[in-house]
Amino acid sequence: MARYKWPTRHGVMRKDDITRFRIWAPDITLMSLQIQGHDPVPMQALDGGWHEYEQSASAGTRYKFILPDGLAVPDPASRCQDGDVHGWSIVTDPATYVWKHTEWKGRPWHEAILYELHPGAFGGFKGIVDYLPSLKTIGITALELMPLADFPGARNWGYDGVLPYAPDTAYGSPDDLKALIDTAHGLGLMVYLDVVYNHFGPDGAYAHVYAKDFFDESKHTPWGAAIDFTRSEVQDYFVDNALYWLNEFRFDGLRFDATHAIEPQSFLPDMARLIREQITPSDRHVHLMLEHEGNVSPLLRPAKNGAYYDAQWTDDFHHCLHVLLTGETEGYYEDFEDATNLLARCLSDGFAYQGEVSRHSGQHRGHPADGLPTTAFIICLQNHDQIGNRAMGERLITLTDHDALRAATALQILMPQIPLLYMGEEWESHTPFLFFTDHHDELADAVREGRRAEFKHFSAFQDPEKREHIPDPNAETTFTRSIPDFSAAQTQQGRDALAFRQILLSLRHTLLLPRLAGTRSAGVDILGQGALLARWKLGDGALMSIGINLGTEPVPLPPIAGKAIFSTRDPSSNHTLLPVATTALWFKEASAEDVP
Repeated sequence: MARYKWPTRHGVMRKDDITRFRIWAPDITLMSLQIQGHDPVPMQALDGGWHEYEQSASAGTRYKFILPDGLAVPDPASRCQDGDVHGWSIVTDPATYVWKHTEWKGRPWHEAILYELHPGAFGGFKGIVDYLPSLKTIGITALELMPLADFPGARNWGYDGVLPYAPDTAYGSPDDLKALIDTAHGLGLMVYLDVVYNHFGPDGAYAHVYAKDFFDESKHTPWGAAIDFTRSEVQDYFVDNALYWLNEFRFDGLRFDATHAIEPQSFLPDMARLIREQITPSDRHVHLMLEHEGNVSPLLRPAKNGAYYDAQWTDDFHHCLHVLLTGETEGYYEDFEDATNLLARCLSDGFAYQGEVSRHSGQHRGHPADGLPTTAFIICLQNHDQIGNRAMGERLITLTDHDALRAATALQILMPQIPLLYMGEEWESHTPFLFFTDHHDELADAVREGRRAEFKHFSAFQDPEKREHIPDPNAETTFTRSIPDFSAAQTQQGRDALAFRQILLSLRHTLLLPRLAGTRSAGVDILGQGALLARWKLGDGALMSIGINLGTEPVPLPPIAGKAIFSTRDPSSNHTLLPVATTALWFKEASAEDVP
């Protein structure tokens, strides 16, 4: 009969029959607490800007904090909301959910095969549960949920969240989320959560009213004033949030969004260390992932004190393959016009940019990546950003040659980096994934026009009339069009696509995973434009070689050690040529002298 809870510094904590209500509001001299159906009562002002009140309050109690001018605000550490982000906060009882799979300690990071999904597109937490057996059958080992923090309205990507502790009720209850994670663990699947600590959304965040010190007005991000991570109270708010998800909901890890926007950057290793120090029980496998434009290899180097991250989303790999597959070089893709040489660097080193100047930004980008394990890099062909940040949300299946896409897919899944698939990619879904929100009035107008203005420098949308055809983020149809067509998985094309990926993932499970720890690059040869041969020495001394040809002509192959194991298309009979739109794999078992 296992129940888990995490005692957060902020918000509500229940012990026996007493409930503690707590908020950091240094700009307010007298904060009041209102329980629904009762008059507000003054809270006790504590040192350091804290306000606290204790009373008996059962689970389900609705409450708000009342400022001296009468403004009612939700608890910034609310664990559940009634009436969306402006409504009542709800007292929850973490002990109501009884965990079934208490023996689960997670899986080692090198076993991660990620599947990113939007909870709303699956019908919420219960809908995801129904799909878990299918993911296990394909060979997925880990779900990555896009952000859950309560956002304004009924639909959102999740990056407009304003209440980081409250799973949005559009997806289900906190107990529904726990049931999802518990069920996944019973199937041997890890579950990760994408969290947003670099900003709050534009509607429903009230901290600036009662805690101006939460922000540093001298620094600005694309979302407004920067959050001030030099404040201990701010650090505690987010570290506690991470530990709340990991210890109370038993997520297996977190993906931290856009951490290049967090200042000071010194908070990032501190956050990793503080989180790792407080994982319970301490023998769990818990993984921390970064999104960071700066290719921050120092944060990926294991440190004895825990101040490191297991891996980074590696946009360089995606951008190289996207340019080779589509020929697009606008926007940030202009940095990847030399896609063949840059892909070679990704295959050997992980990052393409390791300190060179980005033409797109005009700034130096990246750090040397020498010595990092291959598992420090998460690679994808598609994700929510790379599909959804296109004006029309097109997937690669609609932008490139089918055989070339399958060749790129084979490279991604069979490489010793950590692969990530995006929802629907497994059956080659044609459904777009568009940018959607549920804002209203002036904010809706600003978001709509801002979205369209983002594309005015792209050749396809320089005409204002063409920009008018970019879907309105606030229209409900923009969301419904983004829901994958699950029935397409049952068509012949869908079944063929699933079978193809199942073969690749089975190869990864049997050939790579047992040997992945300690894998290192053994060199990359450029065979021609868009064609490369990469070799890796695996942890047990075996040699794996992968050739890919995304060029326009067959390319000669040099002598390759080992046995041909797999090819997306038949290579030449004597294995001297690699055809166009083909990926092939060779494997050589370790000899006695190869064993480390």
